[in-house]
Amino acid sequence: MTATFSFLLAPLQYDFMQHALLLAALAAVPAALLSCLLVVKGYALLGDAISHAVFPGVVIAYMLGLPVAAGAFVAGLLCATLTGYLHTRSRVRQDTLMGVVFSGMFALGLLLHAWIRSSVHLDHILLGDLLGAAAPELLQSAAVALLVAAALALKWRDLLLHAFDPVQARVSGLNTAALHYGLLAAVSLTVVASLQAVGLILAIALLIVPGATALLLARTFGRMLCLSCAAAVLCSVLGVYLSFFLDSAPAPTIAVLLGLAFTAAFARSLWQARAARRGNAPASAARQGV
Repeated sequence: MTATFSFLLAPLQYDFMQHALLLAALAAVPAALLSCLLVVKGYALLGDAISHAVFPGVVIAYMLGLPVAAGAFVAGLLCATLTGYLHTRSRVRQDTLMGVVFSGMFALGLLLHAWIRSSVHLDHILLGDLLGAAAPELLQSAAVALLVAAALALKWRDLLLHAFDPVQARVSGLNTAALHYGLLAAVSLTVVASLQAVGLILAIALLIVPGATALLLARTFGRMLCLSCAAAVLCSVLGVYLSFFLDSAPAPTIAVLLGLAFTAAFARSLWQARAARRGNAPASAARQGV
């Protein structure tokens, strides 16, 4: 028994694993909270667009010797603002414009990265580098998690109304423009915090899957927020932990676990729907005199 516990606790004996576990949990919280709003608002592609569009900002910040997080944040806001500008001045659907903008910016980032031949490995940007987490990354993720959680705690009712009925929100006197761009800024900040944890490619998993999973299980938005955070933190921590034994990259392991959690929630919802139909069948037959 002692040997078994020693084996299971082996990852916690290393400082880099402790840092990775903490960073994964910190990065999961703001992403999970925002994923609920993105899912109910139908903005899944927005998270994908911003997570790809920050790449040229990362490369340009490296070229100029500026903080990578600042470049990523500016590029993410630029992508969201440019998409909104094009949407108001063209007949093209917003989801189509998001695809056009983020694919163009991501391709620009790839060209710049190949041109400058930076010492920053491309895999670290695209897939994250959880095992190389240090104190600055932990502090950055903690600050973003606290800021996003505080903002949502103060404005979640307004954001929820704006997500379901923008017209009613505007009639009620809410500043819908501030709510919209505030949400975009929060998503950009969260993507920046996810750079170290899961990278650009897999940030979409943290921004969408927890909210989609919680939507299948919860009947109220408050419960949806709680379930989303629980799923994201559990899958993130467990993904890092399992990657130690599987000798796999933490970020893909986290994404696979999130996918399995969604699959389990979907299967549960199907089972409940079938059980409800079977339960209603005798009552329907009785009403028809069968």
